Amino acid sequence: MQNPDPYPVPTEIHRIQTEVARSRFIATVSSAPTVDDAKGFLAQIRAEMPDASHHVYAFRVGYGSSVTEGMSDDGEPSGTAGPPVLSVLRGSEIGDIIIVVTRYFGGTKLGTGGLVRAYSEAAHIALNSLKTELKIEKRLLGIELPYNLFEQTKRLIAAHNGVIEEEDFAGEVMVMATFPVADIPLFAAELAELSAGRVELIVMDED
Repeated sequence: MQNPDPYPVPTEIHRIQTEVARSRFIATVSSAPTVDDAKGFLAQIRAEMPDASHHVYAFRVGYGSSVTEGMSDDGEPSGTAGPPVLSVLRGSEIGDIIIVVTRYFGGTKLGTGGLVRAYSEAAHIALNSLKTELKIEKRLLGIELPYNLFEQTKRLIAAHNGVIEEEDFAGEVMVMATFPVADIPLFAAELAELSAGRVELIVMDED
């Protein structure tokens, strides 16, 4: 399977609030690597604000040509809430994301156009202030090596963007390290050269 290119994802749960004609719109954004994550986050928001009038949501799991989308107007007039929020998500170029726009009705009806504008604005403001990072596919590797190569191997791991997760000093040293997939081939080649081919990599979490 071809490795997906890095793409931006949310780094944290982020919330903003806007007000239109005394109705409050609370937009909460979170990372959603799976559809189950998106549904779980929606349930969390509903439990947090059970007295709200509506919990409109939209999510995009994945990125590029491989995306699963979902949305709901949650009782607002059809097409006035979920689709505008999803449209904002599509334009953001952010993947693995869910946004829930919670509305507390303020007593004044906004009309179809007013609802579209209010939900779109809340989503825009939330995404414009959202912190993101690039999602890079990674692999966990096991490296068993003799003690005399340990320090050199640690430097090699760091040089290829690896992060050591665990070290076990038994008969030999067992190092568990996470690497960006794109960095593994060169690391493997340089490790083979360093160890004269005596050290092998074990991919611990290959799909």
